[in-house]
Formats: sequence, C-alpha cells, structure tokens
Amino acid sequence: MTDAAEVVARVHREEWARVVAALARRFGDLDIAEEMAAEAFATAVERWPADGVPPNPGAWLTTTAHRKAIDRLRREVRREEKHREALMLSDTPEPLGAIDDDRLRLVFTCCHPALAMEARIALTLRMVGGLTVPEIARAFLVQESAMGQRITRAKSKIKDARIPYGVPYREDIPARVTGVLTVLYLIFNEGYLSSNPGAEAIRSDLTTEAIRLTRLVHALLPADGEVTGLLALMLLTEARRTARVSAAGELVVLAEQDRGAWDRALIAEGHALVRSRLATGEAPGRYQLLAAINAVHTDAPDVRDTAWSQVVALYDQLLRLDPSPIVRLNRAVAIAELDGPEVALAQVDALPLDDYHPYHATRADLLRRLGRSEESRQAYDRAIALTANTAETAYLLRRRDQLAARSS
Repeated sequence: MTDAAEVVARVHREEWARVVAALARRFGDLDIAEEMAAEAFATAVERWPADGVPPNPGAWLTTTAHRKAIDRLRREVRREEKHREALMLSDTPEPLGAIDDDRLRLVFTCCHPALAMEARIALTLRMVGGLTVPEIARAFLVQESAMGQRITRAKSKIKDARIPYGVPYREDIPARVTGVLTVLYLIFNEGYLSSNPGAEAIRSDLTTEAIRLTRLVHALLPADGEVTGLLALMLLTEARRTARVSAAGELVVLAEQDRGAWDRALIAEGHALVRSRLATGEAPGRYQLLAAINAVHTDAPDVRDTAWSQVVALYDQLLRLDPSPIVRLNRAVAIAELDGPEVALAQVDALPLDDYHPYHATRADLLRRLGRSEESRQAYDRAIALTANTAETAYLLRRRDQLAARSS
C-alpha cells in the first residue's frame, strides 16, 4: 500500500506535465486537461494499491485521463460541438512551426503575450511545473485565493481569446521568449530549493524538466544570448545538486560542499556556453551574468581560490540591469569575502527585505562572524520562521544552536 502511494507521488512529479500537455493538445482546453489529469491521478491512488502499478504508469494515466475527458464531454450536451471535434482528432500531432514537443507547446501557450506576465508565470508553474496553488502563492507572496483566481482567469483568457495551442513559428518566437525564460527559471528555482515543506528539499524532477525544456528553446534560438545564458546557469547550478544536501538531510552551503562530488560534465558544458557568449563581444544580459558568476564559483577548486573581485565586478554589471534588493543582497555576500563582514553588514542592513528569509540568514551569518551572538541568534530565529524548506531549516537550526553552545 505504502509502496504504491510512493509510486503515485513519484509518477505525479515525473508525469504531470506530460499528461496535461497531451490532453491540452487533444482537447484544446486547459481546464479539461488539468481536471482530467487530476482525476486520473486520483484513480491511480485508488486502484494501484489493489491492482498493482502498471508497467507504463505515464501511458496508463494519459489513457485514463483521456477516457475520463471523453466521458465528461459526452455527458455535457452544451459541449456537443467540442465533443465531436475531440473524437475526430487524430492521435498524430499536427505539424508545428518549430519543435514537436507537447510540453514545450504548453509552455508557449501559457506564456502567450495576451496574458499579463504574472499570469503567464503562475499558469505555467501550475500546468507545466505541476506546482500546487499554495506553492505558487508562496513564490509570489500572495494569498492562495488570489493566486487561484489569477490562474483561473488566465485559463479563461486563453479559451475566450482562442489562443492557439502550439509552439509559434520561428519568426514569432523571439517576441515570446522572455516570458518563457522567466517561467523556466522559476520552475528550476522551485526544484533547486523547494518552497513546499511537505516536498523533498531538492526536487530534481523540476530541475531536470526545466533544463530539458530550456535545451529545446536553445535549439530553436541558438544565437540568443539569454537563452544560452539561462541554460548555462541551470547546468552550472545543477552540477552541484548531489553536494547540496548532507546524508542527514541538512542543506550544505557552497563554501562547505564537497567539490569532488560536483558533476564535471555539466560544469564543462556550462563553462563552454559561457565562453561562447563572451566570444561574441555582445553585452551580456541578466542570465548570462548569473551564469558567469556561477562559472567563477565552479572554476575554483577550493572556496579559498574563488575570485571574489571578479564575482563583485559581475554583480556590479548585473546591478545596472537589475538594481533589485535581492541582487544587492547577493553582491553583499561577495563583498563580505572581499572587504569583510562589517562592510557587507552595513549594505545588507539598508535593504528592504524583512520578509525574505535569505536576508535574515545572511545577516545572521555576518553577525556571527562579527561576534555579535545575540543579534545573530535573533536573525537566525527570523530566518527559520520564514523558511519552508526542511533542509534549509535544519541547517539554520544547527547554526543557531552552535551559537548557544559557544556562549554556554
């Protein structure tokens, strides 16, 4: 029973986007796609413990969801025309203007410029990333009800505006790609450090899928600097995945990671992409700069060998493109290594990020390094209260408790 439940949970992570995308292509309706996919997974929860897990769970789920959708359309007389269209559709995908991939079609559909950017991101995180409404609401720092309404309105806009389900033709892709990259980056970030306390600390299903889709976009637009930069950034970050959580389930920060456990093939590929962009002589964009920063980190055989002045210089370039408090916070972390924690703390304290847990975690570490233990403990408490990720919580608790042990 438990084994079947675990398989359903794993298959949901791995197959949700594939099932939804197949239904969306077949029926052209995101509501039907999402609802019938959910019903298929609910059926699996009921039947797999008794009947056993099918040899091909994804195909079983897609077939089950497809049958449920047909049954639903047959029951709804008001949708008779849609019913006939669905029954007449061939299982063979229609010709595309670019790459034939159902999930990439779904990404571009959800990221149509007719939708507001926040709606595009939220809808894609739900339909492609498989994130729950609460997870997406946390990512946007809004109420669950408001996020649910935003996603519902976005799906209605796609239906009412008859937005086509497919990858646009090549000449139309550049105008659409910014929103797509934003969404893929957010999906990757949710996998990099899950915001759901009930999920695994690192969701490799999300990081793997984000990389797969970004590779497809890169194949469409190989000369686009930001597409290349995002792919490089993902690869260089993913290369460190196995070293980021200890055997005890605690987050391992960059300075403490076993660099011998990093994936050197991914690092080599990421570095090659970064160098290819540098060779063009074109001004780098945001993702290219973030990739370059990660290239500096992954190039150092030991944290003591990190070229911190280069990291700060890259953050200075990034600030000209994105002068956000979060970029300033990350730059301050590098400043602490270059100019000391006191200089960095003065910069951090000026940032308006009281509800952002990395802000408090950074302050806690800087205060600890300055010997200000009580203030550091308070900052750790605040960071812990704002953190949902179990591995990160374990790390912060240990660091805070070390302060208490040191003072006793």
